[in-house]
Amino acid sequence: MTKQGISENQVNTAFLGIGSNIGNKKRNIEKTKFLLQINSIKVIKSSNIYETYSWPNKNQPKFYNIVIKVMTNLKPENLFYVIKNIEKELGRKKALINEPRICDIDILDYKGKIYKLDVNNNKLLIPHPRLQDRNFVLFPLFEIQKNWQHPIKKTKIKDLIKKLDDSALYSIKQI
Repeated sequence: MTKQGISENQVNTAFLGIGSNIGNKKRNIEKTKFLLQINSIKVIKSSNIYETYSWPNKNQPKFYNIVIKVMTNLKPENLFYVIKNIEKELGRKKALINEPRICDIDILDYKGKIYKLDVNNNKLLIPHPRLQDRNFVLFPLFEIQKNWQHPIKKTKIKDLIKKLDDSALYSIKQI
């Protein structure tokens, strides 16, 4: 019998944000969740879908966003590779920043720890550096993990939501 290494057996909890604003947005999100599952990323909790305006250009199609809690034995950099491959598989093309996209997957949190990694010259920062400013992340994250706390700011999620400006509170709708 072969003994597996500790790192191979270790199951890690992470939170991912998934968004789409092109095509059948609901289907894109469901396909993303399915592809995560077949890539050893088990979805254990999923928020409802939240609709928001595109930022910074509100004239672009509205986004559908969810947050999911996952379990995986992948390290953060391997998780990053998998989600980038899933985005490509679903048809995401390299485009200008903030352009419409079929699928966008962000690692919001990984084990409640802080990571600064260089993955093929892409800086991978966990927790996501703008997480605390995004209503489309905070509301669904609060829905599935009411006691979540920002790993750097040491601020509870309900307090981060309270800090959002009024426009962020009124420009989001649960589907």
